[in-house]
Amino acid sequence: MEIRPILSALMRSKVSMILIGLQVALTLAIVCNALFIIGQRLERMDRPSGINESDTFWFGSNGFAPGYEATSVQKADLALLRGMPGVVDAAPTNSLPLSNGGWGEGIGLQPNQKTSTAQTTIYLVDDHGVATLGTQLVAGRNFKPEEVQDITFGDNLRPRVVIVSKALAERLFPGEDAVGRTIYVNEDNATTIIGVVERLQQPWVDSDSIEFATLVPAFMPYGNATRYAVRTEPGRRDEVMKAVEQKLGETNTGRIIGRMRSMEQIRADAYSGDRAMAIILGTVIFALLAITALGIVGMASFWVAQRTRQIGTRRALGATKGDILRYFQTENFIITTLGLVAGAVLAYAFSLWLMQQYQAPRLPWYYVPIGFVCLWLLGQLAVLGPALRASRVPPAVATRSV
Repeated sequence: MEIRPILSALMRSKVSMILIGLQVALTLAIVCNALFIIGQRLERMDRPSGINESDTFWFGSNGFAPGYEATSVQKADLALLRGMPGVVDAAPTNSLPLSNGGWGEGIGLQPNQKTSTAQTTIYLVDDHGVATLGTQLVAGRNFKPEEVQDITFGDNLRPRVVIVSKALAERLFPGEDAVGRTIYVNEDNATTIIGVVERLQQPWVDSDSIEFATLVPAFMPYGNATRYAVRTEPGRRDEVMKAVEQKLGETNTGRIIGRMRSMEQIRADAYSGDRAMAIILGTVIFALLAITALGIVGMASFWVAQRTRQIGTRRALGATKGDILRYFQTENFIITTLGLVAGAVLAYAFSLWLMQQYQAPRLPWYYVPIGFVCLWLLGQLAVLGPALRASRVPPAVATRSV
């Protein structure tokens, strides 16, 4: 098919061609970057926390009765919890991954080090902590009961031994065995790493050091408040949650049992913002593609109506229905391609702006070629209806008076 007559016709409708081209360009630039952002958010939401989430729940207890002694209540609660049907293990803990609240500390390799080597979260647990969380110990050993300290809230943390996440161990001692090595918490407190777990995230999903976590053996109620993590047998979590709430409420009426939260609920809350952004951007993408498709349909329909006699003349001169169909499809392909070339420049420029303003990663190169193909297909599908109507114009139209 001759391209020159098509270009000549397009030059007589510059405004429509430019508007549709700009619409395609903006759609490509926005859709490529929005899809990349959605992919990042979904990848973030899918990050493993390092613990057994499906069978674990978390809750707190807050005493109000006169003479309430939190440490003794905590130890009695743990003994009760560990003996309940369906419970695999239970441990005290000040926080959990994804909970968005916790304790952070700097770790150094020398006493009184001015700048920390790494920032870590501190999970206060006892010798049942590793088993309760379901995290995998890959080096060293677990805590012994005699290593668990009683700490008063507000005291400086001075642990003698700790277990760290694999990522933190690698950050502190790259390429070396971290077990048995000495680190410093609270500037001058020498602490020995006795174990390494495969993975354990921090409570803060936006943290740059999310994989750096430390388990410290300690009982430390917050005043009269205590918190517990409980791991159940598979499939029994919801049942055990109800039983625990009832049992603990009956054993001590001088306290309030806080809301039971499963790790699934905690994860959903932690990533609610990412989920909302993915949904909003997905809606924007759908709307842009729909508007672009409707714009192409409207433009092509207008041109078909405007060129009815011209189409009839071509049919009278021997053009087939397929020739007319290819004409409009080629015309749309040219407009879409020009728009996509401009859109590719806009897409990378928008990505560069996001990198500079929000430290976002660079848009991968393959997003734009994939966008090209998708919008070419969208353009061809959108123009198909008007093109088919044009191909059905009879040759007799050319002989009618205006």
